[in-house]
Amino acid sequence: MCLTLLSCGSDEDSLQKIDQLLNIYIKDSSGNDLLKPTEIGSYTGVSFIDELAEKDNVNVSYNRKMLADSTYYLEYLAGATRQFVEDDSDGNKIYRSEIQVSLIKKISETQNAPVVEDKLEIFYRSSPTVFEVSRVLYNNQLVFTKVPDQPNVATVIK
Repeated sequence: MCLTLLSCGSDEDSLQKIDQLLNIYIKDSSGNDLLKPTEIGSYTGVSFIDELAEKDNVNVSYNRKMLADSTYYLEYLAGATRQFVEDDSDGNKIYRSEIQVSLIKKISETQNAPVVEDKLEIFYRSSPTVFEVSRVLYNNQLVFTKVPDQPNVATVIK
């Protein structure tokens, strides 16, 4: 009887880094936070719908979080369909997700403004070493471009 054992080595450098956490701030032109969950004048209701999903009205999860200074933001990690776009000139693959962002603004203690439906497009770059958010468009306006080793933070002015 002959027994042969083969071993495949693992090189830490060969692991692909995943960098897809995206933080979205929504502010007015004066820099005031518009995501306070109970405040009049803020978007108290937010929902994300996957526009590229095979079925209609597929919700995408996110978290509304707060910084120590009481500024709120939307934290999105994953969940929306990623659609292949192209191979770029460096041989990386480019993917995109499209999310409908529905916002409900509280205009008084008892009333909300009509729902605002915006479009969030997230572009990803995939190489053998990294899968990362590369740029973000909000209502077709560029709100984020990746800077290496920096967090993915987009600020939307409404």
